[in-house]
Amino acid sequence: MRFTYTEANLLPDDHEVNITYNNFLETFGEEGNLIVIGVKDSSLFTVDKLNAWNKLSNSFKKSDAVASVISIKDLQKLVKNTKEERFNLHPFIKDSVSSTKEINTLKNELFKKYPFYDNFLFNSTSETIRTAIYLKKDIVNTSARKDFVVNTLIPKINTFQDATNLKVRISGMPYIRTLNSQIIVSEIGWFVGAALIVTSFIFFLFFRSFRATFISLIVVCIGVMWTLGIIGFLNYEITVLTALIPPLIIVIGIPNCIFLINKYQNEVKLHGNKVKSLQRVITKIGNATLMTNVTTASGFATFILTQSKLLKEFGIVASLSILAIFILCLLIIPIIYTFLPYPKERHLEHLNKKWIGGFVNWMEWMVKQRKIAIYSFSIILLIVSMIGMYKIKISGSLIEDMPKEAQFFKDIRFFEKEFNGIMPLEIMIDTKRKKGVMKLSTLKRMNKVEEYIAETPELSKPISVVSLVKYSKQAYYNGNPKHYQLPTSQENSFILSYAKNSSSNVDLLSNFVDSTGQYARITTFMKDVGTDKMERIQENLQNEIDKAFPKERYNVTMTGKALVFQKGTTYLVKNLAISLSLAILLIALFMAYMFRSGRMIIVSLIPNLLPLLITAGLMGYLGVPIKPSTILVFSIAFGISVDDTIHFLAKYRQELQANKWKIKVSVYGALRETGVSMFYTSIVLFFGFSVFTISSFGGTVALGALVSATLLFAMLSNLLLLPSLLLSLERSIANKEVLKKPSINIIPEGEDDDEKTNV
Repeated sequence: MRFTYTEANLLPDDHEVNITYNNFLETFGEEGNLIVIGVKDSSLFTVDKLNAWNKLSNSFKKSDAVASVISIKDLQKLVKNTKEERFNLHPFIKDSVSSTKEINTLKNELFKKYPFYDNFLFNSTSETIRTAIYLKKDIVNTSARKDFVVNTLIPKINTFQDATNLKVRISGMPYIRTLNSQIIVSEIGWFVGAALIVTSFIFFLFFRSFRATFISLIVVCIGVMWTLGIIGFLNYEITVLTALIPPLIIVIGIPNCIFLINKYQNEVKLHGNKVKSLQRVITKIGNATLMTNVTTASGFATFILTQSKLLKEFGIVASLSILAIFILCLLIIPIIYTFLPYPKERHLEHLNKKWIGGFVNWMEWMVKQRKIAIYSFSIILLIVSMIGMYKIKISGSLIEDMPKEAQFFKDIRFFEKEFNGIMPLEIMIDTKRKKGVMKLSTLKRMNKVEEYIAETPELSKPISVVSLVKYSKQAYYNGNPKHYQLPTSQENSFILSYAKNSSSNVDLLSNFVDSTGQYARITTFMKDVGTDKMERIQENLQNEIDKAFPKERYNVTMTGKALVFQKGTTYLVKNLAISLSLAILLIALFMAYMFRSGRMIIVSLIPNLLPLLITAGLMGYLGVPIKPSTILVFSIAFGISVDDTIHFLAKYRQELQANKWKIKVSVYGALRETGVSMFYTSIVLFFGFSVFTISSFGGTVALGALVSATLLFAMLSNLLLLPSLLLSLERSIANKEVLKKPSINIIPEGEDDDEKTNV
């Protein structure tokens, strides 16, 4: 198995936004290679601490993973050399700081005279200082990045903090991604452990049998190993989504065990024949469990039809793992029980529990006496939920689901406040001719766009060749900050001739202009804002770009990690709406094939669609947005909740035949027979999915809570609304020919004659 070293790309490779982003990377290289460290503390401006800070920054240059480091000590003044008609570079700090007077001079120069560096390496208002560490672009998406962050960056900063008592803030995409993936890895163990403990504890409470609990644990543990094996075998990486599958298999596997073991114990209690009981477990429950697992797997398999690589992998692994856990349950449980002695009386006591009987009696009474109340309550819930659905918002934030309590998340907020964001937004300008960037007309157009960016509070101060040209003019006029502006057409030629003669400027230019001089970039950083706000910012910025750059002369594109993720979220929401529709259609076709009745499809879908609408309404009222994590809720919950419907309808058909097509008797019989197992499994699923709420990722917490709530609503819907619908529509759906010979005999007729089945 391998763990992912990149953030999730939700768009297909051939999507226009991805193509634009990859074109940018080909021209300027990886843009997410910047790590920043910062300090906001007035005591930094003392001789010892400032020297220690410069020494710390300098020490990172020795690392093989680092391409360059820019700190206060690396800052240089452009100084006019009239004799050679060039600019020379003079450092602000030559070797080290030796006096407070030197520090005061440095602060005065940096914070007041050199706007080129302001809001890049320092905030002149709050006096926050930071250092930029650029990693080598070829290691950003490899394990070498993790080695640098974990084994070099963090230990050195911890040593510095201990020695100086200064609080160092760290951020930047390579750092955030490394720590984020570490939390994902650590949470897999937590999820698996918690899911095992919770589900096995509930299982034991129901069955009061260490033996049955232990057998179930063996099955689901093997299932988890198979899941991890499937991920490794298919050469997929562990992502925030695939990390959810191992505990998901435990939560889905335990209900399989409940149905099989409950049926075995019921049969043993009925006639005392162990072999006959195991045979009936496989023939009676095997088919039903197969269909329920197939429908659950189908819910996940619809993700394969999306164009997102992340979701495709999740869908493939989840659906294969669900089918695998079914095979394991059906093979391991009967095999183990063949070697074990008969269940003792205490192992069967749970079948006679009064409170379970009371719950079943209450359901039966509700269906008999309170059908109108059930329908009225369902309609009210539906109306209230549909109102809530209109309040749902879409969120495409790259950091929204990150652990809020983690120090790196607090550091993101710190840099957002001090430097207006850490998520790169790039504008690439194609002048359509070589050396077109350095034309004064192009620089003026770029400056116009930059002025708009500077006025947008959600965006940081832009960085581009324009700033460097302005700095060159300031240097030409002996460092006077009043001249930090673009040169006039008369000044342009001789100022640029000075700049061209300065070899040091070539290095600076390479970050902003490609080698041919045809392409330029404007880099800004965006605050963490919602999708709606981000779309508005992008739209307004695009309008400014269109005004400044005529399309016949320039080709200007907007890209960057922030934009790719936002577009990915919007794309994903559309795709997942399609996948949910496909899941509903696919499961409806299963129902049609099984029961050969269009009316039965409607009857079976209503109790499962209502919980989805209730959950959507809850999301609207509670302010939970639609995002990659929460959109999964609907397909997962629908695929699982329909299992109860299949079990109930399968038993209902069997009861119809046994009771000579008497609808009422059959409905109540099916309710009593399947109600207990449906209750058990729903409780296990509810608490099993609740395990995800221990996650530090907001999206995973929302996923767990929403699926749990949906499944609870689905249980009540299948136990109350479904029987009520069957009773109300008895004349129109009780077609003997339809229900007598289904395409798949989910629960075959049991043979009561011991002699026929005794082996």
